[in-house]
Amino acid sequence: MFGFVKVASAVSNVRVADVKYNAEQVAAQMVLANSRGAKVVVFPELSLTSSTCGDLFRQQVLLNETVSMLVRLLEVSRALKVVTIVGAPLYFDGAIYNCAVVLQEGKILGVVPKTNVSADSQSRWFASASMLSADAKLCFCGENVPFGAHLLFNASEFTFAVEIGADFSGAIPPSALHANAGAEIIFNLSAEHEVLGFYCALKSHVINHSQQCKCGYVLSSAGFGESTQDNVYPGYSIVAENGVMLAEGERFAMKEQLVFSDIDIELLRHKRVKSNWKNCASISANIAYRNVAVAEDFDTQNNFQLSRTVSSAPFMPEVESLSQWCSDALELQSEGLAKRVLHTKAKTVVLGISGGLDSTLALLVCVRAFDKLGYDRNGIIGITMPGFGTSGRTHTNAHKLMNLLGITVREVSIAKAVEQHFSDITHDMNNHDVVYENSQARERTQILMDVANQLNGMVVGTGDLSELALGWATYNGDHMSMYGVNASLPKTMMRHLVTRIANVSDSEEIKAVLLDIVDTPISPELKPTDNQGDIAQKTEDLVGPYELHDFFIYHFLQNAYTPAKIYYLAQHAFKSPTPYCKAYDAETIRKWLMIFCRRFFNQQFKRSCMPDGPQVTVCSLSPRGAWAMPTDACAEQWLNNIGL
Repeated sequence: MFGFVKVASAVSNVRVADVKYNAEQVAAQMVLANSRGAKVVVFPELSLTSSTCGDLFRQQVLLNETVSMLVRLLEVSRALKVVTIVGAPLYFDGAIYNCAVVLQEGKILGVVPKTNVSADSQSRWFASASMLSADAKLCFCGENVPFGAHLLFNASEFTFAVEIGADFSGAIPPSALHANAGAEIIFNLSAEHEVLGFYCALKSHVINHSQQCKCGYVLSSAGFGESTQDNVYPGYSIVAENGVMLAEGERFAMKEQLVFSDIDIELLRHKRVKSNWKNCASISANIAYRNVAVAEDFDTQNNFQLSRTVSSAPFMPEVESLSQWCSDALELQSEGLAKRVLHTKAKTVVLGISGGLDSTLALLVCVRAFDKLGYDRNGIIGITMPGFGTSGRTHTNAHKLMNLLGITVREVSIAKAVEQHFSDITHDMNNHDVVYENSQARERTQILMDVANQLNGMVVGTGDLSELALGWATYNGDHMSMYGVNASLPKTMMRHLVTRIANVSDSEEIKAVLLDIVDTPISPELKPTDNQGDIAQKTEDLVGPYELHDFFIYHFLQNAYTPAKIYYLAQHAFKSPTPYCKAYDAETIRKWLMIFCRRFFNQQFKRSCMPDGPQVTVCSLSPRGAWAMPTDACAEQWLNNIGL
């Protein structure tokens, strides 16, 4: 469903060399994985025998019992759709191999032997897959089964491959070659013992490798029941996808584990297409891969239930990383502006200060850039331009903040100029339509541009990614500047950024002003205030909650998800409140997703001529390479995707 493939990493309890007992544990977890909708379940390395049998691996009794129990597992699998990958020692052509046996519906689809057996001293018992011919086949129960390290297993929805334990630690692991050859998910059967610090390194390695190979990576490692004569096996279960940890099991658990998650094949394919992944295929061009078909009815799955967690704030880091993340964001913005100031030899920077969130962050960026350059903050010209909708709260906060930061403060009322403009074009002052609003925005931009010319400066834009995506800006008004420092930051992210800057400020006065600005309703303040002088025009009442729109923006731009998939994921992400976001019901999500799709398409013309600005987040709408879209593209297919 929506490109998700449910996978499972199983760690079964074992008894050393008790193949029958081990097979019973595997069979029970196969049945459970199948009942939970997993399409593939992977078990640890040598899970049928245990991985710590030592010289018993050479014993015929053990080898014979392994074959017998594989036959037993085949019988169990006849009634199951799930593909099972189980570890077993198998004899072939005068040698014993450490193998991953891939089986489904009563058949062995293929057997993958381990290649790098010398890395963990297994060469004492096992031969390397590198010794096999490219077309080797293992005769099992009268059937010739593909046998080799370079097997690709093809289902109609995805392709997967297998590597074993220490194969992963090579300079060029088999999984890298598998990914280049087309594998989208890698399954690793492992038997790693624990030493202090090893798990952190392993987890980091798996996550990074999944990003490098743009694949899903599912690892299962030996756990409780293995011999503790010299080592302890804690039982690792890891599911990663393109650099993100999706799920992990409990280490040192004394009972069996079955960890589920969903690999997003659509996402992986988009990442590969976006990065011209096919250009890397030549790396595997000289390797003879064999394709193994997976049963067609395997892909039929009803009542799909999503196992993975969906973040309601995909632009945001984990809470514990927020401080460093905010610091880095401010540095990126200020570094970009500092370079632009130096390049243009600008004596000043000019920006409109409204007392709202966007202009506040832009001002903080200007202050940071000037401090980095060693310039006097007097060169920052902050201009308040009160109009017909300016509230006392925002006006007061704007002046307080500018004075506390020590910049040059100017105020230019736009009221008389706009009234004169209305008279010139014969527009009724009482008609609060788009002309009424946009005339104010364009008048403010004219003031900023002219003051910048006056003072040999440059206008710093304050608009953000959320506004650009929705087109919530006046064309040739606040849409235009000489450098837009917020252009790649979504609105929700900016709230947290300004909050963090407030909380680390040495000045209690600055902190108080910044926190009040964060709490102020977002508004362009282009329509008159209410009878109490408070903001009447609230942006999120008109275009929808930015929490939702930022979620839509991320998955539309970064992952190329369909609206139907975004809608599906949003229902999971916003079903309950989080430290970052509120909860929303399905109908509310659907309503604002419709607005997002329509506005995103019909407002592209504003983005086609947007100013320069630094990319801070993974998403950018810059027409100079980041987002190339015709201004007259039709939105109908996207709206029809979920019946919008």
